[in-house]
Amino acid sequence: MAASHWDYVIVGAGSAGCVLANRLTEDPQVRVLLLEAGPRDRHPLIHIPLGMGKMHDWTMFDWGYHTDPEPALNNRRIEAMRGKVLGGSSSINVMAYTRGHRGDYDRWAANGATGWSYADCLPYFRRCETWEGGANEYRGGDGPLGTESARTTDPLFPAWMEAARQAGLPVTEDYNGAQGEGFGRSQYTIRNGRRSSTANSFLRPAESRPNLRVETGALTTRVVLEGGRARGVEYIHHGMTVRADADREVILASGAFNTPQLLMLSGIGPADHLNSVGVTPQVDLPVGENLQDHLAAMITYSRPRNASPFRDSMRFDKMAWSMIQAYFFGTGAGTVVPGGLHAFIKTQPDLPVPDIEFMFRGVPAKADMWFPGVKAPYEDGFGIRPCLLHPESRGKVMLHSSDPAAPPRIAYNFFSAPNDLPRLREGFKRARDVASQMALDPYRGEELSPGPSVKTDDEIDAYLRRAALTAHHPAGTCKMGTDSQAVLDPQLRVRGVDALRVVDASAMPDMVGAHINACVIMMADKASDIIRGRDPLPAANV
Repeated sequence: MAASHWDYVIVGAGSAGCVLANRLTEDPQVRVLLLEAGPRDRHPLIHIPLGMGKMHDWTMFDWGYHTDPEPALNNRRIEAMRGKVLGGSSSINVMAYTRGHRGDYDRWAANGATGWSYADCLPYFRRCETWEGGANEYRGGDGPLGTESARTTDPLFPAWMEAARQAGLPVTEDYNGAQGEGFGRSQYTIRNGRRSSTANSFLRPAESRPNLRVETGALTTRVVLEGGRARGVEYIHHGMTVRADADREVILASGAFNTPQLLMLSGIGPADHLNSVGVTPQVDLPVGENLQDHLAAMITYSRPRNASPFRDSMRFDKMAWSMIQAYFFGTGAGTVVPGGLHAFIKTQPDLPVPDIEFMFRGVPAKADMWFPGVKAPYEDGFGIRPCLLHPESRGKVMLHSSDPAAPPRIAYNFFSAPNDLPRLREGFKRARDVASQMALDPYRGEELSPGPSVKTDDEIDAYLRRAALTAHHPAGTCKMGTDSQAVLDPQLRVRGVDALRVVDASAMPDMVGAHINACVIMMADKASDIIRGRDPLPAANV
């Protein structure tokens, strides 16, 4: 099989891969091939911020993964959405821009991920970003990724902020700034009224470079190993098997499910497991172990008074015009996400980092379009979703078979660690307490789910077991570090294999207390300097 030759072959054009493609091709002498299994990101719903709801409802640009039955969640198979399109999950996510607490990164560094402390990472967060408020010691002012504050005018969200104060919880001006703890106005990866995915912000400016080639519809089937070195990859494109060789490195950036799957298909992983599915082991490493994700459950309320302004905008004729405005001009209601807050709290004051996030829903789950005389407006409502930020439970990603087209096996083992369920239960109680404050009286109707009859710890636990879902932040399956469970060293190189690196959420040693997209973009930007042999940006002194 004849092979094309490149300096770098990057597998996966998601949050990390697009960043890497941009940064590595800044050197005109370097030739890069970027492979993506999904299509190009041409669909309007990707770029209109409000389009995310329909993409999720219709499972568009999604790998369609589900977990194995989860024993502690009533044996439910949990949906595990991952983006399959240029931009990856950054093209289909809810666009939340949250970095996590500085203590998350300092914990990484203290546990063996040398060079990944908060002081090391903050300069890369800043370099990636153009924050609408301009540059300061925490925020960037001229990076590719556009970020902005929530633009909703719903008075519900200021009421939530006041309810937090009444409940004795902190409020912060910028949870991505000096104070990472508290209730703060949401921030999103939106720029000029359009989703600022990594495909839009990083890849698009680089695609005109003659030293970058992007192949979509390309399913990578294995890393080619010869003499202990990654020589290239094989992938299927238009029904044909193609080989691409990398003279410098193969870089896997396919995410916490697909990267370990590809490594194992290539013979890099737990030897016993590989033998059991008919793959010949080449390098025995704990690939696929250490799987983590954020688990959350919604508490919802009716809103019988002071209806959300979003409901009025969902009238069919208004929304049709809003989507046209959003797509062609980047203006109007289609550019405004109906969420206004995120909160990061400590359930115990002596914790080093927040252990619970509150995600807020400004509309009911079924906020459908309506029109007078044809369909009545939906019953208005809102919700608060407590989320466990630092689970101790660990799962794994495995192979079903040696078939590259088969989905991976995903087993989270949620609530298998004894502290996780009590911690989420405490977050649930704190969420209810905030929702009960006087500031929300003008908006709050009855509690719809789980309902006021769910009161005792056992009843709350039963609700969490039947209702909890992931926040779609899988990580950790190829952890970096120096201990025996590390698949990667702190430079993100696969142990025991030359010229093979992993740059995506699978490299995280453990969970950051945030929606992980911002973190993955930072990691890829920092990794690009490591790969190019450049000095790291000077450490921050804040």
